[in-house]
Amino acid sequence: MNSPAKFIDHTLLRADATEADISTLCEEAVEYGFASVCVSPYYVSQVNSLLYGSEVAVCTVIGFPLGNNTTEVKVFETRQAVESGADEIDMVICLGAVREANFASILDDIHRVVSAADQAVVKVIIECCLFDEDVKRRLVEVVAVSGAEYVKTSTGFAASGATVEDVRLLSQVGSGRIRVKAAGGIRDWLTCQAMLAVGASRIGTSAGVVIMQQWQESEGLPCR
Repeated sequence: MNSPAKFIDHTLLRADATEADISTLCEEAVEYGFASVCVSPYYVSQVNSLLYGSEVAVCTVIGFPLGNNTTEVKVFETRQAVESGADEIDMVICLGAVREANFASILDDIHRVVSAADQAVVKVIIECCLFDEDVKRRLVEVVAVSGAEYVKTSTGFAASGATVEDVRLLSQVGSGRIRVKAAGGIRDWLTCQAMLAVGASRIGTSAGVVIMQQWQESEGLPCR
């Protein structure tokens, strides 16, 4: 099969990540041709500078990882990130509002971030492990009309991350109206392959290099 690199958001969101760590992340992303580098807002300017001239996008997170920032704060974060060079925005919704079935508030939150993002791609994190199937279906419908491009399974900071069942569900409900990003716990090529097979268009992972090496081995290609 064609290289899976174009589906991977090469991610480092560890709280103690350093500038040196981020530099290595960017070098790896350019070497393998990943879709994006995903980092905290603090490092967006650095990543933008390091990736300048490459085809790798700059991705950052907003309201991360809990989603409980006010919408005004998320809007400010988004504008600042875009001004600093972010091409893609992964935002977390207010999970308490989901518990209260306040879907109008969630839609407004997403829509205002989308507006602040201007031309940047917005991915909406719904933290699948916290909700039942009916709620996840409803959330996909909200994201699909919000103007965002993706619904994303997980932050990677909750009790569990992406599952094949969740990715399949989000993809089926989205029905081509919204794309799916699988993230959280995807650390090997077999898991990545399974997520792509059921409808994921992006894979968020901190194990991008390992995944690519395993894919190369499976294809009989020399590892870099």
